[in-house]
Amino acid sequence: MSSYWATFKKVLAGMLEKPMWAMLLLSLCIISMVYAKGTVWEMPVAVVDLDHSSASHLLTRNLDASPKLNVVTYDQLGQAERDMGYRKLFAVIEIPVDFEKKMLSGKSVSIPVFGDATNRLPNGQIQQNVVAAYQQMLNQYEVELMMKSQFTQSEANVVLTPMTGLTLPLFNPGISFAAIIFPGLLVMLLQHSLLIASVRVCLMMSTEGRPKLPVVLGALSALIPIWLFLSIVLFALWPWVLGYKQAASIPEILLLTFPFLLAVLGLGRLLTECIRRVEMIYLTLSFITTPVFYISGTLWPLQAMPSPVRFISSLFPSTWAIKAIAGVNQMGLSLREALPDICMLLLLFAVYSFASFVLTFLRDRRLISRLLHRGSQH
Repeated sequence: MSSYWATFKKVLAGMLEKPMWAMLLLSLCIISMVYAKGTVWEMPVAVVDLDHSSASHLLTRNLDASPKLNVVTYDQLGQAERDMGYRKLFAVIEIPVDFEKKMLSGKSVSIPVFGDATNRLPNGQIQQNVVAAYQQMLNQYEVELMMKSQFTQSEANVVLTPMTGLTLPLFNPGISFAAIIFPGLLVMLLQHSLLIASVRVCLMMSTEGRPKLPVVLGALSALIPIWLFLSIVLFALWPWVLGYKQAASIPEILLLTFPFLLAVLGLGRLLTECIRRVEMIYLTLSFITTPVFYISGTLWPLQAMPSPVRFISSLFPSTWAIKAIAGVNQMGLSLREALPDICMLLLLFAVYSFASFVLTFLRDRRLISRLLHRGSQH
């Protein structure tokens, strides 16, 4: 027990003396500035009005009234397409000739919308706003036509909308798409930094010979207080500064983060037995984080992935941590509902720890057999 505490104090003091882990906070500040606005607001969108009718003007005003669109009028389609090519515009909306005339005569009317395919999120929001503005314009025209046919305002509303629906946010009443991506990014930052720190600490101790188990446990335990502090900053303080929805308290965040840190330490211990040189950390772990982030379920749903990819994804602590932390902190789930994910993190910790001990035993046994074989030859 004395060796455990001695190693714990030595490693913790070394980490606090040279706080390289604080670079994580700096990288967090730089990366998260992308999501500081929460979502895309006031996107410049071109409207080429070739009809110049009351309906086209009403549609343009409805589009401009949307908080996510900033309408810029153009006289020619070619000039608007050229500005979109130079990334001055997100989309170009063309109101065709005889738009109002065809609409009032009951003919089908199509409104061409040209968007940049590289901006998937803005394109989806622009499409929703165009549909909403067009539907709002149609409703106004339909009400006016019905009132000219001796309908009252209330009768027209009943005919157009016989059933009034109410939409409520089910899981995430947050402000944007970034509120879902951001927790996954924070989990990956924690996992990547803790993996590098744990593997590096274990390899540095191995330079003096095979360390004993209490020494290894003491070194790895010294990393937990620092990364628990980082988890509070990443999952509680910084999202609050950016104005993201926070449903979990600090004790709940710590209860969710602690099993995740244990699982990452177990994975780091297993990688230590596979990576025998310090320089190999940066040649391997730096290239693993990006594909792990893509298969974690943050950018693409796990249900849509092939079975082999889902199996590989389930082997990483980040997959279960993202699901648990985002579910409790962003979606308002209870800790009981996140209990299966917590159990999976503890199971991964046990599996990784057992596998690392097996590899250590086999490597030591092979080394002893080699020494005995050389001794017998001499």
